[in-house]
Amino acid sequence: MKNLLAGLLLALTAGCAGPDVQQYKAQQPALDLAAYFSGTTNAWGMFQRRGGEVVKRFHVVITGTPGDGTLVLDEQFRYDDGSSSRRVWRLARGQDGLWRGRADDVKGEALGEVAGNALRWQYTLLLPVDGTTYEMRFDDWMFLIDDCTMINRASMGKFGIELGQVTLMFRRRACGP
Repeated sequence: MKNLLAGLLLALTAGCAGPDVQQYKAQQPALDLAAYFSGTTNAWGMFQRRGGEVVKRFHVVITGTPGDGTLVLDEQFRYDDGSSSRRVWRLARGQDGLWRGRADDVKGEALGEVAGNALRWQYTLLLPVDGTTYEMRFDDWMFLIDDCTMINRASMGKFGIELGQVTLMFRRRACGP
């Protein structure tokens, strides 16, 4: 019985393990988060339930304002059902090179690490659904494809169980359509 429990525990913890962002440190082009999001960036995305069903599509216009080791991202969302929302991130790069961020609908502090062309961004989003607010854990992975394009895949879950995924494609407005 002890062996069975140990095996189940090992399987569960192995399922939670993921890649380390540092494995991408040699990948090019290198992501400079503040430079990429400086100015206006458009993003198009969708949310899929765990089974793969697309339940929401959206467009985001992001206005990025970099400062000395800081970055403000003003995100204006427009959803396929005609609704809209806004999130303003206030990010700061720490002495350790990690990015830390806050937004009104984020519980506590978000933490991001950049290596090569990748950013891993983790946070807990306060997600309102039908009058109730749920704390959803996000694990975002962003990959810079070229100077103009970045792709983002985020896993959304609660209690260690993935409930869905968000996929986004970013395009800097300075690069054209």
